[in-house]
Amino acid sequence: MVARILAIAGSDSGGGAGIQADIKTITALGGYAMTAVTAITVQNTLGVSAVHAIPPEIVAGQIRACIDDIGVDAIKIGMLGNEATINAVADALEGCRVPIVLDPVMIAKGGAALIEEDAVWAMMQRLLPLASVITPNVPELVALTETEVEDAADMLLAAQELLNAGPRAVLAKGGHLEGDQLTDWLVTRQGHLAFTDTKIETRHSHGTGCTLSAALACSLGQGLALPEAVKRARAFVRQGLERAPGLGQGHGPLGFYPLP
Repeated sequence: MVARILAIAGSDSGGGAGIQADIKTITALGGYAMTAVTAITVQNTLGVSAVHAIPPEIVAGQIRACIDDIGVDAIKIGMLGNEATINAVADALEGCRVPIVLDPVMIAKGGAALIEEDAVWAMMQRLLPLASVITPNVPELVALTETEVEDAADMLLAAQELLNAGPRAVLAKGGHLEGDQLTDWLVTRQGHLAFTDTKIETRHSHGTGCTLSAALACSLGQGLALPEAVKRARAFVRQGLERAPGLGQGHGPLGFYPLP
């Protein structure tokens, strides 16, 4: 049976990130995408100009509707926005025993804040303990651990600290660090693995975090072990950067194609 993947995230009207990127990613990787929309954003490649939050009870209702009827093999959580939505999602997922990938969406590519300040504590308390893996980039890692991250060694230490907050694994993404090389750290209680590649210089990188977490959730839902799922998700994002269609005047979207 096809892997059933539920994406809980915001809608990106420009189609490059959020629910739209999740659906394209899961479909390209052979999964069946379901959605629970948490917010509607007014955005394009130039940035986010408005956000409309979906009522928390509607978010929770979407989650339960999908799980109760179709079932689910893995879950990706992206933009949540506020404490009420975080609590509603945590309540709706109580007792769910499938891999959960948490992408702690806090800041849009153009710099707009996508989560209220008081919601970060709720995320730490309610969602981190549910997460099979959390996928912070460097600014998110700094915000969640309140530590400075200047290089890959700092990133590893911060990821290990975040692991103590409750998730079963942390995939810390190093794309924001200086240098020609990009290193992501996968940290679990059994140890850590580094994934290093040459950086791809492009302005068409909108939605990389959403795409990576959706690809990771899909791969875990299809039965891959975590290190292999990370390798596949990273390969999908790198292909997307290399095959970006060149749309928009700002941070353009990736290309969404099946892996060879």
